[in-house]
Amino acid sequence: MIKKLLTVSVSVALLSGSGFVYAQGNATAGKTKAAMCAGCHGDDGNSAMPGFPKLAGQHPGYLVKQLQAFKEGNRIAPMMAPLALGLDEADMQDLAAYYAGSKISANPAPTLPVSDDDDAPEKTDEQKKAELAKLIADGSDLYRNGKLSTGVSACIACHGPHAEGNKPASYPNLHSQHADYLVKTLTDFKTGSRTKNRENMMHMIAAKMSDADIKAVSLYISTIK
Repeated sequence: MIKKLLTVSVSVALLSGSGFVYAQGNATAGKTKAAMCAGCHGDDGNSAMPGFPKLAGQHPGYLVKQLQAFKEGNRIAPMMAPLALGLDEADMQDLAAYYAGSKISANPAPTLPVSDDDDAPEKTDEQKKAELAKLIADGSDLYRNGKLSTGVSACIACHGPHAEGNKPASYPNLHSQHADYLVKTLTDFKTGSRTKNRENMMHMIAAKMSDADIKAVSLYISTIK
């Protein structure tokens, strides 16, 4: 019951505190404009580099909100800010319409992240397989139920049972996203390096997550198709 209340309360808070953004751009025009984005995000929005996000299949309202945040300096991103400064509202909506119409690609089977401990003993394939399975299972539990012991809210409240997000509320689609990018995103929210707003809901949630929580839930989300 407590888990359900935690999930519902976060969902209601987010819905009541966020403005809805609806993008009605021209996807054809957006495809032409997206040529400048292909180097990092791929020709169709499916980035081949795990450190850069896939934009394909993303809700247009969310994409427009992020581009606005880059342009206005509300989202801290040295690489994106100069590019967003040259975009007007029509450009943003056209780009969002194009990427929203592209299909996100599934990720290959996940592998165990490389350990930062150089002195750690080498693990057998069976040990790696078991550790990866546990990480994904822990990530699934965190995504669906949250973590009461530390007050981490369930991701499912805002991002849906299949990590499909919430289009009317402009909450992002997360499924099939690169695990590396998700780890970076949650870490940036946790440290406050993504946003200047200390009352940002994602900052407050991620601040309660351990590095292990972040790694586990990111791996799990990357496997959802």
